Amino acid sequence: MKALVVGGTGPTGPHVVEGLLKRGYDVAVFHRGTHEMEFSGPVEHLHGDPHFEETIRETLGPRTFDVVVCMYGRLRVAAEVMKGRTPRFIGIGGARGYRALLHPDKSGPVGIPVPISEDSPLNLDPEFDRFSYLMVSAEQAVMKAHAEGGYNATIFRYPQVYGPRQLGPTDWCIIRRILDGRKRLIIPDGGLTLQTRGYCENMAHAVLLAVDKPEVAKSQIYNVVDDKIISLRERIELVSRVMNHEWEFVNMPGILARPSRPYSSGGFHSVLDNSKVKRELGYADVVPIEEAIRRTVEYYLANRPLPGGQEEQNLRDSFDYELEDRFMDEFLKASEVILSIPITREKRHHPYPHPKKPGELTDHRGR
Repeated sequence: MKALVVGGTGPTGPHVVEGLLKRGYDVAVFHRGTHEMEFSGPVEHLHGDPHFEETIRETLGPRTFDVVVCMYGRLRVAAEVMKGRTPRFIGIGGARGYRALLHPDKSGPVGIPVPISEDSPLNLDPEFDRFSYLMVSAEQAVMKAHAEGGYNATIFRYPQVYGPRQLGPTDWCIIRRILDGRKRLIIPDGGLTLQTRGYCENMAHAVLLAVDKPEVAKSQIYNVVDDKIISLRERIELVSRVMNHEWEFVNMPGILARPSRPYSSGGFHSVLDNSKVKRELGYADVVPIEEAIRRTVEYYLANRPLPGGQEEQNLRDSFDYELEDRFMDEFLKASEVILSIPITREKRHHPYPHPKKPGELTDHRGR
């Protein structure tokens, strides 16, 4: 059996490749060659650009495969090129195609649904958000090829993926601040925002379940995320616990906590429903979230991004501590002024009546 993994050297790909090797596949990875990986068994490396039809065809020639997992490049282009080359095509997309996640202020009077299921509205308007529109178009191209008999197709919608080898490792925002000796941290809205993420090995596990169950997974689209949902504050505290660090949190309203944006991811709930992949494919986390975060922290302590390098640029985190201190100091001063404004409240009594005598319609408090 022959398998092709388009990508294969990022956060999730190596786990998919290793899983295919264990299943007895002869595996080839198709990538640009900017990141190389060593695997536990022989893996063919095909170097080329998976973003364009001509370079995909040039790199692959007439080759065919028993299964193709497309994790990188342009999914809609690969969807077309792979027709007739494989009976099984698994495409990796993202949750950004959901319209509600793009502009929470435009999500209607009830806001973002929690959780977001696979049948939630997608962005079909390029003027609303072009990138997400192209993601949805790519999914449509895969499913169109499936409907036309080009192959048996499955799509996974990933959340924000974390773990080793991330191009934008959000947890590094917290790790570096601890390494730099920071004691205070801006946290928006009490850190209560819920955001599902996916540890790289867990995401790969879901993909491999689809490899194992092609008849169940055919023509299906699945959200896949870690089982456990935690808040922003809980995530920060898990990272900090690994590094034996305690924070003084400065709790600001999200609209004011602008320096926290790189690690707070927008300040609104982003919770994907993974009940379908659990029900149909039997998904469950292979790495619990506490262990996943420990592994992530230890990886970045051993492989620290270069200050000001590409990973930090991708995070758009300036690590401007003078600015952060100014934000916190001014906010705390303003809070003191606001809290000094007196408020008179009547003593609270619960709303249920307590009559003193039988037959009273109201009690002594008028309830």
